[in-house]
Amino acid sequence: ATAAAPSITPSLGSAMSRRPTKRQRTAAATRTATSAASSSARGPAQTGANKSEEIPAAVDGQALVQFVDPDGKQAGPCLDLPLGSTKEQLAQVLNKLLENEEELPYSFHLEDSEIVSTLAASFSKLVAKSTERVLNIVYYPLAIFRVRSITRCTSSLNGHTEAVLCAAFSPDSQRLASGSGDHTVRLWDLLTELPKNTCQGHKGWVLTVAWSPDGSRLASAGMDKIIMVWCGQSGKLLGALKGHTQAVTCACWQPLHVAPEGQLPKLATASKDAAVRLWDTASGTCLRALTSHTAPVMQVRWSGERAELGGAIYSAGRDCVIKVWNPNDGTMHSELKGHGHWVNTLALNTDYVIRSGPYTHEGGKFDDLEHKRRAAKERYSQALSLAGGERLLSGSDDFTLFLWRPLEKRQPICRMTGHQKIVNQV
Repeated sequence: ATAAAPSITPSLGSAMSRRPTKRQRTAAATRTATSAASSSARGPAQTGANKSEEIPAAVDGQALVQFVDPDGKQAGPCLDLPLGSTKEQLAQVLNKLLENEEELPYSFHLEDSEIVSTLAASFSKLVAKSTERVLNIVYYPLAIFRVRSITRCTSSLNGHTEAVLCAAFSPDSQRLASGSGDHTVRLWDLLTELPKNTCQGHKGWVLTVAWSPDGSRLASAGMDKIIMVWCGQSGKLLGALKGHTQAVTCACWQPLHVAPEGQLPKLATASKDAAVRLWDTASGTCLRALTSHTAPVMQVRWSGERAELGGAIYSAGRDCVIKVWNPNDGTMHSELKGHGHWVNTLALNTDYVIRSGPYTHEGGKFDDLEHKRRAAKERYSQALSLAGGERLLSGSDDFTLFLWRPLEKRQPICRMTGHQKIVNQV
């Protein structure tokens, strides 16, 4: 008995050291109770939330579906499709039914609800949820926006010996005119991509070229202060217009449909001498000079509205003001103020139809100038009705754009910001 006592005592001491104290037992019981309470509050649906997120629940059931276009025309027969079908899977089925060579995007609507994720999600929103009736799914084709990177130059037109400073397509898109620092204007045949004519006569850089809207004449001007008028077909010099005392920065022809009957359109030119001049290119005379600007004029545009007055002229430049002129008597109609720095560029929402005159992508032949005038007037009227009126856009060194209705009010429609640097071209 005496020998066994020492061996029993250490084992009892170690057992006593492993037993938790009363404080430890109380803390453990509290943690267990808290965990059990939170588990019962979450319930079985929430305790398995992580698993349900990883493995989506399957949607059971089938539905009879009929694809219908917005006009009510059916696309293929009725199909028995799973309610779990996604929007992408519906698009694949529809492309097969329509036999599209290239897979096109569509949006789908089940009654008043758009199918965004699955057919079941929209089906659950229906008032009468019955899989025995045929569900009409209306599909709408979506626009395809694809931006393809330019990987190579399709062709190069070589000939100028200095930098090309300006270029303009002819109204019928058959020719291209280019002005260069080598003091020449070149006319290019776009079908053969070869130079057709080289127009020589300028003694300085050619800064601007402009085709008349009937395509018969080409005006060019630049650092030598002279406006040259060339034959659009042969490249022969028809006249030299002199009057500006500084470099000519811009040229613009009168729209064909507002030109006087039996006469060629007039020409407007802007210059660094702070003047805008109107020219009769047939006689080679300056009709009038518009000299209200106080700084170089960099842009000029000729409106197609107010045909009874011959249109309206817009000019702008480094005095930060846009001026509206009456071309018949040379009076200023109004001033448009808002820009805080030089106005570099002007553009009309009808520019494309004014420059091309009577010509369209469909081609066509015209008997005479009057026939062209009637066709140009019809095109302009259609474009104006589609656009809801003519608007002017101006860009400036103040990093902003202004949208105007110049013939209606002096205040801009809106001021557009976002550019971080100078706006040079629109």
